[in-house]
Amino acid sequence: MIGRLAACWLLSGALILAGGPVPAQDMPAAYAAVIKSLGKTGDFRDGVLKLSVPRPDLRVTIRGRPAPTPLGFGGWLAFAQGDAGRHVLMGDLVLVEDEVNAVMSALLDQGLDVTALHNHFFWEAPRVFYLHVHGLGAPADLAGRLKPAIDLIDRAVARAPAAPGPAATPAAGLDTAALSRIIGHAGEASGSVYKITIGRADLTVRAHGAVINARMGLNTWAAFAGTDADAMVAGDVAMLDREVTPVLKALRASGLEIVSIHHHMTGISPDVFFLHYYGTGPAARLAQGVRAALDSIGRHDGRSRD
Repeated sequence: MIGRLAACWLLSGALILAGGPVPAQDMPAAYAAVIKSLGKTGDFRDGVLKLSVPRPDLRVTIRGRPAPTPLGFGGWLAFAQGDAGRHVLMGDLVLVEDEVNAVMSALLDQGLDVTALHNHFFWEAPRVFYLHVHGLGAPADLAGRLKPAIDLIDRAVARAPAAPGPAATPAAGLDTAALSRIIGHAGEASGSVYKITIGRADLTVRAHGAVINARMGLNTWAAFAGTDADAMVAGDVAMLDREVTPVLKALRASGLEIVSIHHHMTGISPDVFFLHYYGTGPAARLAQGVRAALDSIGRHDGRSRD
């Protein structure tokens, strides 16, 4: 029997498949000013302003195989209304080795918190690291404190050679409808990558009054690239502490490689852990491994979890 969490995932996937993506909301003026200040694109959905911090300058290979940027080499920032008129900032910045400490210092010097630093991959070149940032305050103040770090990233992007031509579309190699059916949730295409993102609707997590939802980083995802016969998958699983071992067992039994186990956020309850995985092979087999991990949550002791 599928646990309550897996049933929630299947229901949410069915709703998205039936009705399409959740529409954007009207952009609050304070958040529109953040977009302008930081010079990034973003949208406002589900009570969250989410900005993209792309790294189009990175040309990453994994074991010598080119890895498209949307496979997991783009950063983001998210803002949500908290309590006492304050807003909560969370984000994940994508950096190469010699950028990590300069960006970290730029954040810390502005009174922002760094809550995690970790990898998502093995065998990638160049080495890529992910730095999580947290802050609290008025949107304009948070944007101003972020700007020195974002400027460092923007200068690195500007120094890079011109990007190659556009990537092939996912339809050229992947049966995305089949991947969605196996995993039980719809995804979105970005260039040659098909990414499925799944929230933890069973968990209620808040930080300073703000709801930490999928757009604020409380999510599981799987990104596929390649062809049906020869695909890559990279992803992240959001777990409670008691769910870590069952997920690890499910992924390893499916031949997927674990590359990192860590947290992204501090000062939240319940604690949430994240693990990153990577695998290659037939796309359907990889998707079945992801689905096995999802199904293992809430089942490891025979009971559903709230």
